[in-house]
Order: sequence, then structure tokens, then C-alpha cells
Amino acid sequence: MDLWQLHIFVSVVEKKSFSKASDLINLSQPTVSTHIKELEEHFQCRLLDRLGKTTEPTRAGMILYDHAKKLLGLRDLTESAMLDFLGHTKGKLNIGGSTIPAGYLIPKLMGAFTQKFPDVAISLSAGDTMQVIDAIKQGNIELGVVGALKDDPAILQEKLVADEMKLIVPIGHKWANRDAIDCSSLFSEPFIAREKGSGTWQSILTSMDKKGFNSLDLDTRITMGNSVSVIQGILNRVGISILSTIAVADEIATGRLHALSVTGLDLNRYFYLTLPQKRTQSPICNKFIDFARQNL
Repeated sequence: MDLWQLHIFVSVVEKKSFSKASDLINLSQPTVSTHIKELEEHFQCRLLDRLGKTTEPTRAGMILYDHAKKLLGLRDLTESAMLDFLGHTKGKLNIGGSTIPAGYLIPKLMGAFTQKFPDVAISLSAGDTMQVIDAIKQGNIELGVVGALKDDPAILQEKLVADEMKLIVPIGHKWANRDAIDCSSLFSEPFIAREKGSGTWQSILTSMDKKGFNSLDLDTRITMGNSVSVIQGILNRVGISILSTIAVADEIATGRLHALSVTGLDLNRYFYLTLPQKRTQSPICNKFIDFARQNL
């Protein structure tokens, strides 16, 4: 067993295919198969099952996959640390963000960061808050920026940047000429909800419940999976919703949407830098964290 064989094994598991893994790592399929066979001979058990067109790890294979990911992560951390010691900031950084950070905040940071450190390659994955946190806990990404504070002992979170949410309505709506609306009025309008794992949506519901309103009484027959969909829903008069003003800045500036405060609700929140509790961050990750703290 060596790290190269583990890299091949992890590629097969993640791609669910010998052929796709061989394309990814530029090896012939027979060579990939030989390395997997050598691993199975080493551990004296089957690690992968071919199920038609897909390949799935056995229970032994899942155990090896979990440990292989940690070993490969440690390899990358070691290489990054040595390069950093020698004065070279070079390597890869995998980060994640919930909808607003991944769509509006992190890309700006990435552009400026890679200009400062041109030998760093950054991969950004987007998901809802819970998906990002799960990816951090599984070691698939080093850090995330999400819109909700979670009580989870496996992660560390700190406030990174403030965000203001407002009620968003289309131009021509009966409230489009108002600056504010009382929270009780929201329950008479079709309201576009977000998916269950959304940090934005959870912040809205929590704020309503704290002020004595029953968020379950909202007319939320329509649920959409991200802010882009919600914006389009509002523009097409499917309903109204509460969104980050960061996400609708362009539409408000061009007069397509209007933002109102909601009297009685605290819609100010933060986006949180989120890290694993027990994993050591790479030097590149630490540089990105410092850069984010200084530039957001």
C-alpha cells in the first residue's frame, strides 16, 4: 500500500467508475484495475463492487476510503507546510459557501487572493448551510462561509461579515412605495420559502418566533432551492420573500424590485466563517482566513 494507490482508490470511489477515474488521473483502465487488485490483495478483502455501470465501495472499502481521505489530506498539508516554510505559497484550497457567500462574497475574495498568491488553486463548492457544514465535517472542504450559527461540537464558527435582510416585493406590488411593513401583514401574502437547510430561511423563522409570531402560519405553498430562484419567483409574482440585500442589489438598483424593512423583526444577521473543530488548517487555508478577515 502506498499513497498513490490510495489516491487511485479514492478516485474510483468518488467517480463511481474505473473508466472515469482513469480519465481523471491519466492512467489506463487496466492500470487502475491492477492497483485496486494490489490493494485488495494487501488487505485480503474485496474493496469495490462493480454494480452494472457503477462501482460502489464495500463496507471494508468505506473504512479504507475514510482513512485514505485523511492520509491524503495529511499529505497535502505536509507539502503545503514545507512550501510555506520555504517561502512558496503554492497548492490547492477547497472551500464551500452557502448561497449568498458562494454567489457574491467568496468569488470576490478568490479573485483578489489568487492575484496575491498566483500559485494557489481554489475550488469553491456551493450548497445550503447544512450541506457546507457536512462537507467540512467529512473533510471534503477546509473551510466554509454560511448564514447560520449551528450548535455542533464538530465545528468552530466566528462572525465574518454582517448582512441585512429585507422584505422584497416586485415593482407594482401594493407595498412597492412603502419603506416598511408590519410583520403581521406578511401572513396575508403568498410567501416564497427556502429549503429546509437554508441559513437565511432559518434566521427568518427564528426571528418571527422570537417576536411572538407563529411562522407556521405563513402562506408558504411555494418553496425554492436558492436565492436566484426566489428572485425570479418574486419578479414573476409567484410571491414575496425576505432576502439578503446583497443578493438583490442589482435588481433594486435597476428598479425591478423594491426592499422594505419589516417592523418588529430583527433581520440583521452574520455570515460565519466555519472550520472543523479537530482538523489542522493548511498554511494556505490560514492565509485565506486572514485575507477574508481583512477584506470583508
